[in-house]
Amino acid sequence: MTDTESVLTQIKDTIEISGGGKKVDLLLKNARVINTFSGDIHKTAVAVHKDRVVGFGDYPAKQVIDLKGAYLAPGFIDGHVHIESSMVKIPEFASVVLPHGTTAAVIDPHEIANVLGLEGIKYMLASSLNSGLSVYVMLPSCVPATHLETAGAELSAHDLGLLLNDERVLGIGEMMNYPGVIYRDEEVLRKIAIAGNKVIDGHAPMLHGKALYSYVSAGIRSDHECTNVAEAREKLRAGMYIMIREGTAAKNLKGLLPLVNSENSRKFIFVTDDRHLDDIMREGHVDYLVRTAIRLGVEPIRAIQMATINTAEYFGLKNLGAIAPGYAADMVVFEDMKKMKISRVFKRGRLVARNGVIEPGVISEYKGKTRGTVNVKWIEHEDFALKVQGRLARVINVIPDQIVTRMSLEPVKQAGGYVSSDTEKDILKIAVIERHMASGRIALGLVKGFGLKKGAIASSVAHDSHNIVVIGTHDGDMYTAAVQVVKMQGGIVAALNGQVLEALPLPVAGLMSDRSADFVREKQHQLNEIARMLGSSLRDPFMAMSFLTLPPIPEIRITDRGIIDAVKFKVVPLFVNKG
Repeated sequence: MTDTESVLTQIKDTIEISGGGKKVDLLLKNARVINTFSGDIHKTAVAVHKDRVVGFGDYPAKQVIDLKGAYLAPGFIDGHVHIESSMVKIPEFASVVLPHGTTAAVIDPHEIANVLGLEGIKYMLASSLNSGLSVYVMLPSCVPATHLETAGAELSAHDLGLLLNDERVLGIGEMMNYPGVIYRDEEVLRKIAIAGNKVIDGHAPMLHGKALYSYVSAGIRSDHECTNVAEAREKLRAGMYIMIREGTAAKNLKGLLPLVNSENSRKFIFVTDDRHLDDIMREGHVDYLVRTAIRLGVEPIRAIQMATINTAEYFGLKNLGAIAPGYAADMVVFEDMKKMKISRVFKRGRLVARNGVIEPGVISEYKGKTRGTVNVKWIEHEDFALKVQGRLARVINVIPDQIVTRMSLEPVKQAGGYVSSDTEKDILKIAVIERHMASGRIALGLVKGFGLKKGAIASSVAHDSHNIVVIGTHDGDMYTAAVQVVKMQGGIVAALNGQVLEALPLPVAGLMSDRSADFVREKQHQLNEIARMLGSSLRDPFMAMSFLTLPPIPEIRITDRGIIDAVKFKVVPLFVNKG
């Protein structure tokens, strides 16, 4: 039988089944169907055959489930997520988010690509195949993110082109190098050009006016970096989809929802970007965004559209985002619209989760390996000594629940001509250790807002190049924490008085654990508790620390190359007013 004849046979069977000529596999009766096309709720039965919805109403069926008036909505889609930030492999991630109703995710494997290049992207594609979650990929556009840091790989337009024909690759991921777009950098434009008719995601915090129009005119159609209504409105007027993000570090849901109304809501998409396991398990995933939006006054169907059909239509996922004939039978069941507690989840017509628990056999473990990625020149205690070279220093100021930072000029505490962490003023030392090329490069700086009174914390999760970042009150503890990260081939550490208090090994590219989600969550919880015991005032200091090395986000950062003016996009001296 030829391919055409096979397709023809399938079409005939589908038409016959949809017309009631044969028994369907499953009938969900007495459902209140949330229709994302018509924008209403209608009580009916939903017929499912194989992996698709085939019709509404009464059908002869092999299996009948009475939903007893419960709501039935399309499965939720996370429109932009870095799964690496959950610190577990994709199958473990799926085991956590599927019970919350997330049945599909559009991932940007930007983090692992900055460590392993194409090998990392291929790893994510392979590990997602039998995860129970539909995973689609946006190819990382900025590896490295900028010239201001050292990554473990570099991906050219040619490299990305090798993967563009994969059916699960939807386009080019967040174009963080917006100056490269605006000033027409040849290689940046090549990456845009190879996308063809596929989607190009944006990443342009605070960009406005003619610079924004230049950026959008290149074919970039979304942004997830808006922090206020005015910024989102300007980008919306320029034709962009607005991705409303509610992650662990960056929380923009409450700030952006006032812009959403009946006339423009179809241009909004819910995304999590970077969300830790503890938040997902405690609060939820995309369901949390939907539930919170409803609580804050968004009309319920509109909120569900933002988690389903809006996302599917933006990315061209033609069979997702709705409950309708021909659409994938990805569906969630819940009894109360406001509480939005998911009781059952169907994936491709199969019950995959019930009352927060994954059904047996849904997810297959992935046993593929990656090479070691922590390559560090021998670290010495003296590497953390910072000599005073000026009266004032540029200090990175953390803003709680945001990934943007502010810069302040502060007098430094010193002893014997060297800088000391000033716990009274909450000005602590920060170091970034290059970990890909064993170059021996270590940058030192100062950060304000962590609140540590003693000890040190360290991590190999440090966006975007994922070098080792360390913050501490004492050079010896910074040394201890950093050395432990190297010994584990990546991970997160808290140290005090020369001893490791707690550690989470992350051997998969220095970003992800090879253990269970429960193990990782417990370790994360313990690390955060210890950080609070050390004096940290932040809810999740490790995630906040991981973004201090991200040059594309204003206002001031630190990488292995030094202190970064993230507005002017250049390395600047730590000290000013020398002499």
